[in-house]
Amino acid sequence: MTEIKRVAVIGAGTMGSGIAEACAKGGAETIVVELNADVLARSEANITGSLDKAVARGKATEADREGTLSRMRFSTSIDDLADRDLVIEAIIESEPAKVSLFQSLDRITPPSCILATNTSSIPIINLATATSRGDKVVGIHFFNPAQVQPLVEVVRALTTSDSTVSAAADFCTATLGKKVIHCGDRAGFIVNRLLVPYLLSAIRMLDSGLATARDIDDGMKGGCAHPMGPLELSDLVGLDTLKAVADVLHEEWNEPHYAAPPLLKRLVAARRLGRKTKAGFYDY
Repeated sequence: MTEIKRVAVIGAGTMGSGIAEACAKGGAETIVVELNADVLARSEANITGSLDKAVARGKATEADREGTLSRMRFSTSIDDLADRDLVIEAIIESEPAKVSLFQSLDRITPPSCILATNTSSIPIINLATATSRGDKVVGIHFFNPAQVQPLVEVVRALTTSDSTVSAAADFCTATLGKKVIHCGDRAGFIVNRLLVPYLLSAIRMLDSGLATARDIDDGMKGGCAHPMGPLELSDLVGLDTLKAVADVLHEEWNEPHYAAPPLLKRLVAARRLGRKTKAGFYDY
């Protein structure tokens, strides 16, 4: 079984930064790759800030902070990944973009390297068949914020080998300290296949005028003990990401409860994408 010590995370947005922080905290030598230098700089600052907060709250020591940062490197070139044991892709939820990236990674990384995707909806097999190593392509789906949330879905494509699944799961549990659940390669996997229709239903309820956003969210927090309401959670996920996932689910299953509601489409068109743009169902 592949021993994973050298990791790369591609994509320095919220998810990629969180995954990279989790990997470095766990002891893996971690490279964060992002083509946009400004985004990369923000990622480094955000990770440093996250570690500073952990120290201030007593959840980590200064030595933990320094050790994590010492294991991290930031780069704008995937050519730096020729020695990696595992690469985790966390770029935009676009199949053409992911396929192109996996084709490049197949050329650059060593044959033993496992290529993983953090996609929440795109078929893993479509990425696996873009490479010459379908047996080493796997889904490793984190939840936001990745450095905090305990769950990871390990997703097996038709081509994924037992050894790759075992290595991915072992890395997530032993190195990252995560709880792993396993599932097959179907759009939405376990969590999003159940979660997304719930979020879309809340949006339809708001659009119908039945209740305000605040009352919908307070209802689910107070009535069902959810830590966040569905509209708050949608803003955290990103409304563009939610729509992209809904579109893929709807295409795969052709069921109406996966269809993006008109209000969601309008908010995305208006670039009110949630927390990352300071405006979505709420203003931030």
